[in-house]
Amino acid sequence: MGRADPEEGQLPAPVKPPDGGWGWIVLFGCFVITGFSYAFPKAVSVYFKELMKDFHVGYSDTAWISSIMLAMLYGTGPVCSIMVNQFGCRPVMLIGGLLASSGMILASFTTNIIELYLTAGVLTGLGMALNFQPSLIMLGTYFDKRRPLANGLAAAGSPVFLSSLSPLGQVLLEKFGWRGGFLIMGGLLLNCCTCGAVMRPLDAGMKRKMEKARDKYEAKEMLPMGGKSEEGISTTDGTKKAKKAKKKPKKGKKLLDFSIFSNRGFIIYTISKFILVLGLFVPPILLVNYAKDTGVPDTEAAFLLSIIGFIDIFARPACGMVAGLKWVRPHVAYLFSFAMLFNGLTDICSARASNYTGLVIFCVFFGISYGMVGALQFEVLMAIVGSQKFSSAIGLVLLIEAFAVLIGPPSAGRLVDALKNYEVIFYLAGSEVALSALFLAMATYCCLNRGKKTPPPEKNPSAGGGSDTEEADSDVQEAEEHSSDNHQPAHGTDKAMVAANEETNHVEDEQSGEGGRCPEVDGEVSARAGCNADQTVERDSF
Repeated sequence: MGRADPEEGQLPAPVKPPDGGWGWIVLFGCFVITGFSYAFPKAVSVYFKELMKDFHVGYSDTAWISSIMLAMLYGTGPVCSIMVNQFGCRPVMLIGGLLASSGMILASFTTNIIELYLTAGVLTGLGMALNFQPSLIMLGTYFDKRRPLANGLAAAGSPVFLSSLSPLGQVLLEKFGWRGGFLIMGGLLLNCCTCGAVMRPLDAGMKRKMEKARDKYEAKEMLPMGGKSEEGISTTDGTKKAKKAKKKPKKGKKLLDFSIFSNRGFIIYTISKFILVLGLFVPPILLVNYAKDTGVPDTEAAFLLSIIGFIDIFARPACGMVAGLKWVRPHVAYLFSFAMLFNGLTDICSARASNYTGLVIFCVFFGISYGMVGALQFEVLMAIVGSQKFSSAIGLVLLIEAFAVLIGPPSAGRLVDALKNYEVIFYLAGSEVALSALFLAMATYCCLNRGKKTPPPEKNPSAGGGSDTEEADSDVQEAEEHSSDNHQPAHGTDKAMVAANEETNHVEDEQSGEGGRCPEVDGEVSARAGCNADQTVERDSF
């Protein structure tokens, strides 16, 4: 793509991710949203004993509250994608914050467990889903070079909030009861609206600067420059038509882009992620009961989860920093495979841990590997599909993961009830995670890196080097098809641009002569056959 320099009379460049500035505020908002989305369904379990007493239900009945929250978080992915593509990230997040808060507030007035399912489960879960996915999309638009680090820092919100919301919930339960605790928790969820308010669209703040730069360019071209005044007039018309041509594809914007299924890297990622989720959440869910059955006291058994959370806090940002290194980022898919393999082998090796020391060692290594997986999962997806298609991709991936979440942990619980043996569950979960790692690594190497037959807009997505510029090129190619009907005006625009830059005047003269070669404008060379001037105009204006 050509560099746009308004001072030299060129059209302004597209808005690039700033990798800082207001992006740090967006990162903090994403940190908070991620913390609420992943930690809140687990923190609600503090109130389960009181709910069992008041509503005269069993533990499995109250556990459905957390399950419904997670199911809404994952299963409503396509709905969130459609809403984001239609209305934008900020309005969707504001609505999501209101829904999440109102769900917990209404839950404090419920009189039976079914009403809790509908309020705390469905309503709050939907609200958190409408916050989680748009926050990740905005993070991807504000960060490009530092995106691995940004994803790692945002993912650290999960263990930080888990270690703080659970003790807070216990204090609220002791002082105000479960109803007062739900009411205060609902007030805390209003912070999601604040996080949504800071998610300022990246191009909104730059729109005025771009228009000002275009005005300078048009005014400069209208000034008399000898025999070039006529070309300056045609430049204004050609610029307007090129501008309209670029806007045409946006009118037909898809609410949910299913074309990403033609991306082999996305298919490989989706399959491996489905296998991963089948076994990833099983060990931490069964760990406390496993420790109690081996004779560990209740307080020490609960402390095992705190160890995982504490290690996880540092593992995610550290892994994000490693993934952002120049020699690591192009191979981030393989680093993700290593993290999954590490996690699976940790489950398998710790299956026979029979004392508290062995369980502590397992929690340390599980926290490291679990944090690596959490920090890299969305970074790999962004690298595969790019930021333009990420809103649709994450929605479809979360929907597929929802089925795995509903299959994996419940199936493991039934096996424990039937076999009365936790070792088999750890072996099974570890094998599933390790299998997903091997599948991702082998499929990436054999199907993508060896074949080199990925579609042109994707440019080897699984290699981890995907950036916003690749997606912008595909948008430019679509705009070129619309502008090909008006070849003559665009050709006049191309001449005026060349005339505006004194260094390329002789190139224009060669182009207008017989047998002239295709000029190189701002680093972009026209096609060999046909020398289409429209492509040069579109890439420069983009």
